[in-house]
Amino acid sequence: MARLLLADDDEELSDMLAEYLRGEGFDVDIARDGEEALVRAVSGECDLVVLDVMMPGRNGFDVLRELRRKSLTPVLMLTARGSDTDSVVGLELGADDYLPKPCNPRVLVARIRAVLRRAEQGEPDRADGDLAIGDIVMQRGSRRILQDGAPVELTSTEYSVLAVLLDEVGRVVGKEALCERALGRKLTRYDRSLDMHISNLRRKLGPLAGGEERIQTVRGVGYLYTRLEG
Repeated sequence: MARLLLADDDEELSDMLAEYLRGEGFDVDIARDGEEALVRAVSGECDLVVLDVMMPGRNGFDVLRELRRKSLTPVLMLTARGSDTDSVVGLELGADDYLPKPCNPRVLVARIRAVLRRAEQGEPDRADGDLAIGDIVMQRGSRRILQDGAPVELTSTEYSVLAVLLDEVGRVVGKEALCERALGRKLTRYDRSLDMHISNLRRKLGPLAGGEERIQTVRGVGYLYTRLEG
């Protein structure tokens, strides 16, 4: 049974969501403010944090920023409906996914399960083993990425996105296909999450040694991890 931390100061909404999530088989704890949320999230006792942006004390962004300094625990942000800024900031800070409030509980459950699958599973359609491409080594068994021998701190979602691109190195992966394979869901209109995960990967991995873009955008189609020649 996966253990969730639901961090939201709206008591009526959080109690309703917690009851629904428990009915779906999750063990749910509730934090009513940012300080409590951070302490519980850092403890390592939860498998995933559902984190509201607007909370007293520390807001959700502050909690996520501090959490990412200490832990890669998966985080699903609850953002203000219609606020692209909230969703973009959350993803830039390392959130695995986001949903606008108020959200459909069934959609929330589906997103939680997709994030947990990414955190718990390797690439099911590929044999276990390391894949070396240039300065990058992907260790499928442990879901780790090494760059020049040093581990790169990626969220489970960032790893999943990069894993698909590395498996298809030198080939364009359409955004719809990448979203389904890496995020476990269909790409929806105005969804910026995939773009932000790519942006985070570029920032963490940097360009290739010659200055060429490591992950290229193929406008109107998708993304391509650059294959080194020679």
